[in-house]
Amino acid sequence: MKKIISIILVLAVLATLTAVFAGCSNGVAKDEIKVGFIFLHDSESSYDKNFIDAAKEAANELGLRDDQIIMKTGIPEGEECTAAAEDLVDQGCNIIFADSFGHEAYLLPVARNNPDVQFCHATGTMAHTEGLDNFHNAFASIYEGRFLAGIAAGLKLYEMNKSATTKNYKMGYVGAFTFAEVISGYTSFYLGAKYALNQKEANLGDQLTMEVTFTGSWYDLDGEKAAAERLIANGCALISGHADSDGVPNACEENNIPNVFYNGTHNKSVYLCASRINWTPYFKYIITQVIKGKEIATDYTGTLATGSVEVLALGNIAAEGTQKMIDDTKKLLIKEKLNVFDTDTFTVGGKKLDAYKADVDSDAAYTADTEVVAGGIFQESKFRSAPYFDVRIDGITLLDEAY
Repeated sequence: MKKIISIILVLAVLATLTAVFAGCSNGVAKDEIKVGFIFLHDSESSYDKNFIDAAKEAANELGLRDDQIIMKTGIPEGEECTAAAEDLVDQGCNIIFADSFGHEAYLLPVARNNPDVQFCHATGTMAHTEGLDNFHNAFASIYEGRFLAGIAAGLKLYEMNKSATTKNYKMGYVGAFTFAEVISGYTSFYLGAKYALNQKEANLGDQLTMEVTFTGSWYDLDGEKAAAERLIANGCALISGHADSDGVPNACEENNIPNVFYNGTHNKSVYLCASRINWTPYFKYIITQVIKGKEIATDYTGTLATGSVEVLALGNIAAEGTQKMIDDTKKLLIKEKLNVFDTDTFTVGGKKLDAYKADVDSDAAYTADTEVVAGGIFQESKFRSAPYFDVRIDGITLLDEAY
């Protein structure tokens, strides 16, 4: 009997030790973690600079050494991305992150061939359908940040028109491509401005219009400036955009037009405000998960509540009361007492949007596959992290049809 009990105790101890060592083998010691980053451009691009700064901040806050972070900049959306990812694997990276939509297809083969390395990708759409344990997409509810930035724009327009003989509630927006991410962004910006005007005077937001033009590039200093100048020539009183150079603010500065920026501030006198995705919380999350040997979410959406969505410091030209309205509205958004894409706040072809199928499970034909309107709200970023709002609402005119 004693021998049987001894055997049972030994087996129990062995089982416990096996479980412990198995848990340890799944994690990585903090001083051995290595993270590789693939960036489309370098710090000259406000988009990439935002990621680069966040990577440095996350590493600093987690106490990682400089040699534990490897950054590759200027990596095109092509085979160069595959080569960069393979090199990062060879250098011993446990995590590899790429920052541009077009990187995804070239990152996936490397993920398939290296199941022990975690691959994370911003703005992508394929992780939830690929079914790989080591491939993950991430984005944030930046539409809420753009809505808040739109409030600053709406209040500025109200201030500009208050004593004007001829009223002008026309905004302009420079977009890179006609992707859902850009459409979601300019629509939420417009709805934020409309919301602010309605808070000042009932139905005043109905007078708001916006023209949108596209450059066909994420980073084109001259092209973005020319696009902004086109909007200014068309009579737009305030300009924002979703592109990554200083082209738009440069045009606004030369023409004394208020500018709402993205992913950072700038030192122009026309700077009104900016929204951005703060990637530091996500980078800390994925690094910590790998250290602990825990799973990374397949589709991660950062929010206002997680500190992943921010409205940056207001410029000197901001209208009185702007910060308070932004702060008050932010609380409503976090508590879900206000929703950016409330279908009572916009129309499509003069009608309320009661139902809409979006392309969530992306394919080459952009097939609509998922009903995304529920409870009177377009449920953006609920079914995947990357935006899928691609509705053309009334009040917004596209000057270019496709890029």
